[in-house]
Amino acid sequence: MRLLIVGTMEGPIAVAGKIAHQRGAKVSHIDTISGAMNVLRSGQGIDLVMVDVRCDVADLINQIKLERINVPTIACGIGNDAEAAVRAIKAGAKEYIPLPPDAELIAAVLQAVTEESHNIISGDPAMKAVIDMAEKVAPSAASVLITGESGTGKEVLARHIHRKSNRSAGNFVAVNCAAIPDNLLESELFGHEKGAFTGAVARRLGKFEEANGGTLLLDEMSEMDMRLQAKLLRALQEREIDRVGGNQPIKVDVRIIATSNRNMEEEVRNKRFREDLYFRLNVMSIRIPTLRERPLDIKPLSEFFAAKFAEANGFPNKVISPAALQSLQSHHWRGNVRELENTMHRAVLMSSGDMIEAEAVTLSGQSLNMPDANGMARTAQSIMNAGVPGGSMVGKTVADVERDLIIDTLQHCLGNRTHAATILGISIRTLRNKLKEYTDKGLNIPMPGETGRANIG
Repeated sequence: MRLLIVGTMEGPIAVAGKIAHQRGAKVSHIDTISGAMNVLRSGQGIDLVMVDVRCDVADLINQIKLERINVPTIACGIGNDAEAAVRAIKAGAKEYIPLPPDAELIAAVLQAVTEESHNIISGDPAMKAVIDMAEKVAPSAASVLITGESGTGKEVLARHIHRKSNRSAGNFVAVNCAAIPDNLLESELFGHEKGAFTGAVARRLGKFEEANGGTLLLDEMSEMDMRLQAKLLRALQEREIDRVGGNQPIKVDVRIIATSNRNMEEEVRNKRFREDLYFRLNVMSIRIPTLRERPLDIKPLSEFFAAKFAEANGFPNKVISPAALQSLQSHHWRGNVRELENTMHRAVLMSSGDMIEAEAVTLSGQSLNMPDANGMARTAQSIMNAGVPGGSMVGKTVADVERDLIIDTLQHCLGNRTHAATILGISIRTLRNKLKEYTDKGLNIPMPGETGRANIG
């Protein structure tokens, strides 16, 4: 966890930084907004920005958005300055921390930013074999290709490999190749020089340089454009990269882990993925079994998620009843661990008392399928879960319902295009085309990491 504090490092802010450091964060400090932007562009892998409200919070957040730097920002200030707190939140700050700081509040904010557990929860022999293989390959420098259905835990396994590797002291940097448009992914990976294209207001280091000495995860690698695949292949072969707009190569020392939810050999046969790049990445191949193939994982995962969401919502720990567990164990889990996580979150919220009964466990796929005009097979229950109650469809056109379903699903997935496409049962390209159509009509589409409802009008 790497925290950047922006503002004058004195008094209560200095105390906040000290508390964050005691809670395990690596803390760095800069006085000005322009200095903060230089740090963010420099590829230091900042996970969270905390800015003093005496700085121009709105300016910082606008610059971060303009340059598409994906880092959450929180504000802090003297506790009784309510107006400053409101301005910061309206400007886009995720949280406001009153000063002097409360140690538990600082800890909670840090935990919220890194709330996704990177521990592997497992009790099934099929998953144990996968973990054993990952730990054997981890100390090597070999590239690893991790495959498996969406939601099986590919990034979690990638992080586990990094932690067990000789590069564990270096950065682990993840790039979702499916969530970033092709014309921006090149700059995201390789960086760019000032003036390389419209909006390139300053030099920015890419993910390769940010991961130098560590591990770079190329998530959903199969979605990458063929032209960019060629540039990536050269980077892997020569161990050097060219920034967009640059005129000299830059040496990098990066271990690559790639993931895909597709059959990569089929992608190669169909000329959608370069064969030479596939073999370059596929030094070691690890397939994560679906949750259906590792049923003994359902109980420990369910208990883990129940405890996690009970704590997050301020509830006492809730025990899963035998009937509820039976319901969970008999489900098909098309969305794998991610679907189970969402199910347990709902169950914690819907249950009363200290036990999760079967009635609180709402599962997808149990009602009549309702295909729309584009062949997206969704159930009545899952449409309701996505935020489109059945009764509200009356009077709407098929296009309206489709639009609401797509945008609500995207919101539910925190803007992650790959996850949303999987839930909807459509390709990532079909989803992108739909989103472009909505954007052209002036709709506000959630970006990765955003949870705000799109303005549909």
